Amino acid sequence: MTAVSDTDHSLVAAAAQAAGPCPAGEEAAWGRRVHGLTVDLYLIAQQARQDIERLESARTFVAFLEQVEIEESSRRGLVTLRLPSGDSEPIRTEQADTDRGRALIERARSLQGRWVLVYRYNERKAGQRNQSVRMLAHLVDLGGDGAVPGATAKKMVLHEAGGDVARAQRAWQSSGLPESGPVGVDQLEQARGAAREAG
Repeated sequence: MTAVSDTDHSLVAAAAQAAGPCPAGEEAAWGRRVHGLTVDLYLIAQQARQDIERLESARTFVAFLEQVEIEESSRRGLVTLRLPSGDSEPIRTEQADTDRGRALIERARSLQGRWVLVYRYNERKAGQRNQSVRMLAHLVDLGGDGAVPGATAKKMVLHEAGGDVARAQRAWQSSGLPESGPVGVDQLEQARGAAREAG
């Protein structure tokens, strides 16, 4: 028999708390409820772990969210983004009939006409090894004017610098960005360009 882990104990404790106090004489039914909630919490934790891994490996960029449609052929959300360069970029969500797809489509619709921080990943096309589709993992609202939080902006410049901290700092300083506080989209794009060119 496998030993019970601390994680298992934590899940059972959370499930017991969610189930509430055990009514006298209903221990068996309460135990089944706690068991069911524990399994549900475990599955939620598994899905959350996958989503976090996807976010950690995602590429980020800033864009203006113009439009959200449902693609007829795939039933995926098709989000049209306007990049600071003026180029348009389409990106897809999961299918509209899945919980995550529906939630991301609703979030994207609520952010139309606003600047967003986009988390995207590539998904291989079914049956086509060498082709992939740009997929939307998450959106962060940056507001109508596109002010990017300073810490997020610094991470994006560091990424463009290939992880070279000194190169990222030089790009940040040469672009005249403040030490702290939010930065504008145009300023951020200038710093990202400087970090790329310095490499």
